[in-house]
Amino acid sequence: MDKLLKLLYCTLILFSVQGVAQTVEVCNTCEINSLKEAIQMAVAGDTILIKKGTYKEYNIVVDKPLTIKGENYPIIDGEDKGEIIRVTSDHVTIDGLFIINVGTSYTSDHAAIRVVRSEHFLIQNVVLEQLFFGIYIEKSSNGIIYHNKIIGDAQDEYNSGNGIQLWYSKNVLVERNIVQKVRDGIYLEFSDNIIINENTSTNNLRYGLHFMFSNDDLYTNNLFENNGAGVAVMFSKRIKMHHNTFRKNWGSAAFGLLLKEINDAEIKNNVFEENTVGINIEGSNRIVYANNDFISNGYAVKVLGACYANTFEKNNFLYNSFDLSYNSKINDNVFKDNYWSSYTGYDLDRNGIGDVPYRPVKLFSYVVNKTPETIILMRSLFIDIIDFSEKVSPVFTPDNLVDMTPQIKRYE
Repeated sequence: MDKLLKLLYCTLILFSVQGVAQTVEVCNTCEINSLKEAIQMAVAGDTILIKKGTYKEYNIVVDKPLTIKGENYPIIDGEDKGEIIRVTSDHVTIDGLFIINVGTSYTSDHAAIRVVRSEHFLIQNVVLEQLFFGIYIEKSSNGIIYHNKIIGDAQDEYNSGNGIQLWYSKNVLVERNIVQKVRDGIYLEFSDNIIINENTSTNNLRYGLHFMFSNDDLYTNNLFENNGAGVAVMFSKRIKMHHNTFRKNWGSAAFGLLLKEINDAEIKNNVFEENTVGINIEGSNRIVYANNDFISNGYAVKVLGACYANTFEKNNFLYNSFDLSYNSKINDNVFKDNYWSSYTGYDLDRNGIGDVPYRPVKLFSYVVNKTPETIILMRSLFIDIIDFSEKVSPVFTPDNLVDMTPQIKRYE
């Protein structure tokens, strides 16, 4: 009986809230013709429905729980005067707006939508163009950024912002967004327990994804393509990156993925294709690299030093100029059960494992690291001879850096 009474009480509360909530319409010919005015008129829990049209407004503050929904993508034009929408309340939804002309500033990070110290927010189906920063989440948590399209026109790093930025935030889902032509597509700093899933981050000035000091984050099924330097992951712990594609990040300082001071992470089932460097690793430990495809990169993996207790297993190394570059004679990492397209050993017992161990580090990669100009000698007979000599009697490369169980067939 007590449970029934509690259920009845909760139902009455729900109906009473629904009864109070109203829809406030905004249009150019309506009594209310601006979003600012609608917010002032609305009460907590209301829905503001913005009809198709152009509304020239900026510095809009959402300071109460509201649903702001656009019909046929109404345009909110900030006229390059500053920040456009700032959310300071919990339980705010922004859905279906077309926001343009965020003001550029060298002292303030003006954003199309900024969420500040709020919880349970939802930003979805929003199109942002001609922006400085796109969606900026600041000291907020338990929110969703879903199915938005952010198209910038960044020319230089100093006067451009990021597409999606999270700062000191946690428990946020960033899913199915398209981000192009900004400084960093997605940027995180001091943000934990973030899920980045099914996003497309391409043609950005610097990084497709860039995060620092952020722990326990998960990145899955994203495409990072043709960005200035690829993806950078720095000073973070317990990161999982699964089923992502890093493609066509070319340039003298470009890579698919940069790992710097990363510990206890998983890099699994990713594709690194046609990058200057597939993965560039420095000061990163206890990471499992498994079931990844490294295809037609300049360097598949480049290890710069201070990397210990890492495992590379069941990866495909396919047609890279260099499968592995190493700048130290000391190796504390494990390479096992990988497929190497340049492996020329045999399998007499036909168990699928090469009978001859494979040494993935070539002397020539060591020489190129020391003297980049020597790359012009690549594929010459002289280089083949010195690489063969180093395999027979390692002098410059780590003598224990060997895959003892190279696979004869690539993993599908």
